Amino acid sequence: MKSITVLLLALMAGVVYSQSTDNKLVVNCDLGETKISKHVYGHFSEHLGRCIYEGIWVGENSSIPNTRGIRNDVVKALKEISVPNMRWPGGCFADTYHWKDGIGPRENRKKIVNIHWGGVTEDNGFGTHEFLDFCEQVGCEPVICGNVGSGTVQEFSEWVEYINSSAESPMTDLRKKNGREKPWNVKFWAVGNENWGCGGNMTPEQYADDMRQYSTYIYNYSRDFQNYKIACGPNSADYNWMEVLMKNPLNQRMFSGISIHQYFVGNTWGKKGSATQFGEPEWYNNLANCNWVADLLDKHITVMDKYDPERKKGLIFDEWGNWFEQEPGSTPGFLYQQNTLRDAVAAGMVLNIFNNRAERIKMANIAQVINVLQSMILTKNEKIVLTPTYYVFKMYKVHHDATLLPLNLTCNEIKFNPITNHTKLPYLSASASKDANGLIHITITNNSAAEKQNLSIDLRGFLKQLTTVRAEIITAEKINDFNDFDQTEKVNIKEFKAIKAKSNSVMIEIPSKSVVMLELK
Repeated sequence: MKSITVLLLALMAGVVYSQSTDNKLVVNCDLGETKISKHVYGHFSEHLGRCIYEGIWVGENSSIPNTRGIRNDVVKALKEISVPNMRWPGGCFADTYHWKDGIGPRENRKKIVNIHWGGVTEDNGFGTHEFLDFCEQVGCEPVICGNVGSGTVQEFSEWVEYINSSAESPMTDLRKKNGREKPWNVKFWAVGNENWGCGGNMTPEQYADDMRQYSTYIYNYSRDFQNYKIACGPNSADYNWMEVLMKNPLNQRMFSGISIHQYFVGNTWGKKGSATQFGEPEWYNNLANCNWVADLLDKHITVMDKYDPERKKGLIFDEWGNWFEQEPGSTPGFLYQQNTLRDAVAAGMVLNIFNNRAERIKMANIAQVINVLQSMILTKNEKIVLTPTYYVFKMYKVHHDATLLPLNLTCNEIKFNPITNHTKLPYLSASASKDANGLIHITITNNSAAEKQNLSIDLRGFLKQLTTVRAEIITAEKINDFNDFDQTEKVNIKEFKAIKAKSNSVMIEIPSKSVVMLELK
């Protein structure tokens, strides 16, 4: 009777579930060669809404515990997920940001209007020194996005010198005057942001010319490393932009990686849907949008492979995540949204997709780290909430700098009535890696909102006897459960035991709407 009821509800929601149980995952344990860069698990902090102010920065005089104005609870939480890098100051804000406005005594810093995000006044209290202090406290590498849209070559070049040079010069003297004796040695520099849109509405040809000029003056001031310059790549499926930047060898000589941006909605882009008030149709459409990123990436990688067959250039997915309507009652333009179990499954699926393309994808930055879009953390005064997405990043940190294990996943597709153009959604997604200690980790998402899935895992090339299997799960009672202030967490990591291991194979019963991690020894 229960199965009939589930089927009827599924049909009403426009979803047809398959009852097949022949899902199979083959993991080639002896064939791994490519490392999954830890930088795929990067984050993004923009001067947008309450990401910087109230999220990261509260000031030294705040009653909220802080170290030099930076929230202690936020730093602690980010250290627990081993954040590898942090992109700043934007986003669209980057191409109206003039870095010299954000240095020196705070009382003397120039106030500006944040024209992109809410039209609020920005007092520049959080600038270069504060951001780099934040990165040092978290233990992550900075990714600085320079102003190509409204700035100058000299301005960008002097910023690099101010931050990285140890030689005697006006910029290093200015840095020392502002309290920093030694250079920070920032490696990652983005040459503009969304220059096809808010960063100047450029054609790819115009941007390529500007990129070469700006990149010429991003000097290497340290013998310890070469600057990693990130060119602004295409908007979503603009394959021509990628073609223009990649086909000219002179362009390629001026960057190390090329970026791409893509966000995912629940309905259509004009009406993104609620972050919390949704049903199965919106669940499946959002996850289908996320799954589509595999096709998007493969097409861009095909273009890159045409002109860079040795895969020397990295694909940098430095803005991605779910973008829903902002929460009712929140400040317009601040993009504050809640974060549900749907976001956790979406993040798990996308990260699996990134992992499986590790030979080309060298960095990614989910948008954004605090209080904006699909964030890790929500804050309200002195209170803090860790979101379902935060727990996925905590679970998946086992993949950081581990060796990707090639796999083959066979599973059925979920059939549903699409709201958007993307209609393909497999029941499962997966990726696998082996760490420096020889532990194998497999991460799996069950994308079904209502149906458990049985999965058989064949560990090919696993030459030892399987002795230990440990597992964790992220799930909840409802598809739109979320964590909120002054409430017990509904979505976090729990121990998982629905596993049977025998010789070099594993059988697992994966609950609906869940993310699972297996550790095998």
